[in-house]
Amino acid sequence: MTQVPDWLETLAAQAQRIRVPRSLRPPAGRGREAAVLMLFGEGPHGPDVLLIQRSTRGRRHAGQPAFPGGGVDTEDAGPIEAALREAEEETGADPRGVHVLGTMPELYLPYSDNRVTPVIAWWREPSAVHAASPDEVDSVERVPIAELVDPGNRVTLQHPRGTAGPAFRVRGMLVWGFTAMVLDTVLREAGLERPWDATRTEDLPPEVVNMASRG
Repeated sequence: MTQVPDWLETLAAQAQRIRVPRSLRPPAGRGREAAVLMLFGEGPHGPDVLLIQRSTRGRRHAGQPAFPGGGVDTEDAGPIEAALREAEEETGADPRGVHVLGTMPELYLPYSDNRVTPVIAWWREPSAVHAASPDEVDSVERVPIAELVDPGNRVTLQHPRGTAGPAFRVRGMLVWGFTAMVLDTVLREAGLERPWDATRTEDLPPEVVNMASRG
C-alpha cells in the first residue's frame, strides 16, 4: 500500500476550481453523462497514470489513447461508480484497490455529445491490468509521469480543421485531443509541468485523422 503523494492531494483539493475552457463547457440540456478514471499510482518508473489505446475497430475515437471510462449507466450511482466500473471492464483494474480523491468539473465533447466528469484517483493497491475488453481496447499502459513532463515528448498538434492542442509522444502512443488537454491541465495544476516548446508544431497524422473521423 502506497501513500497519496502531496502533488495529487493538492490537485484533488483544487480540482473543482479548475477553469474549464469555453470550448469544453457543457451546453445547457445537452450531452450524455459520462466519466473517465484518471488513475495515478506508484509504478516501477515512479508515479504513473493508467491509459488505454482504444480499439481501431471502435465506432468512436477509434485507435485513440484515452483514460478508461464511458457512459454513466442507469444502475450507476454516479460518475465515480461509472468510472470505476468502466476501468474494471476495460483494464481489469480492481476497484477495491482504488482510492478516489475527487472529481474535476464536467467537460463537453461535441463529437460524441458527452458530458465527461474526470475522476481523480490513487492506486492504493495496484492490480494487474490488460486489454480486458478486446472489442473496445487494444492495449493498456501505465505511463510514467516523468515521460509525460519530458519536454522532448511534448508537441502542439495541428488538426486539419484548424484547431491545435497539446499532445504527448509516450510509450509508442500519440496522446492528443481530449485526453491530452486534460493531462496538460492536470500536470500544470499539480505543479509537475516542465517548460516545453509549445511552438513545436506537428500535423495530426493522416491515418489518425481517418480513424478519428469514423463513427
